Amino acid sequence: MTDITILGAGNMARAIALRAVAAGRNVQILDRTPEKAAKLAAELGPDASSGGLDETPGGNIVVFALYFDPAREVASRLGDSLDNKVVVDISNPINTATFDSLVVEPGTSAAEEMAKLLPKAQVVKAFNTTFAGPLAEGSLNGKPLDVFIAGDSEDARNQVAAFVSDAGLRPLQVGALRHARELEGFQLLVMALQANPAYDTFNWGTALKVID
Repeated sequence: MTDITILGAGNMARAIALRAVAAGRNVQILDRTPEKAAKLAAELGPDASSGGLDETPGGNIVVFALYFDPAREVASRLGDSLDNKVVVDISNPINTATFDSLVVEPGTSAAEEMAKLLPKAQVVKAFNTTFAGPLAEGSLNGKPLDVFIAGDSEDARNQVAAFVSDAGLRPLQVGALRHARELEGFQLLVMALQANPAYDTFNWGTALKVID
């Protein structure tokens, strides 16, 4: 039985998969290159399986650990096979040539565009404010990472929050899916700081933390 399917086998896919295994979840890794998926699944251990993106995701939670454009393409292709599943969009629709703008139109977000493609899925925004290195570790400077969660379905948000909590992270639910706009916009600024040579110690290893 699969609890969580992760689409992709890159750095973020690996980080989320490590947290999923730490949470005691069974994980399915699907990638365009099945060999990459198999390699990651082997690293994760006996609770992981693998396959290609032509396979039907088996998990009730399906994480799109893909960039925005590939995520849209895969979502269009998978279509109704994701009906009633919790779909987690982690992408940041950033202009990576400049790190100075988003590539979605004002008044929308990557997550909301995904929801248009998957009207019968429960789309949730999460993990877009976490970088792969700290996420793989689960903490930074001894503090658990915060994971911001937005989605229109309270049940879907709660399912993702339970996964996040079981993984040793702190879930922070911020409300409806439209708040993905703020999460993506804020992460644009954070990513620009990583790319700015004036902050050479950041190097994609920072984390956002709400101190209470």
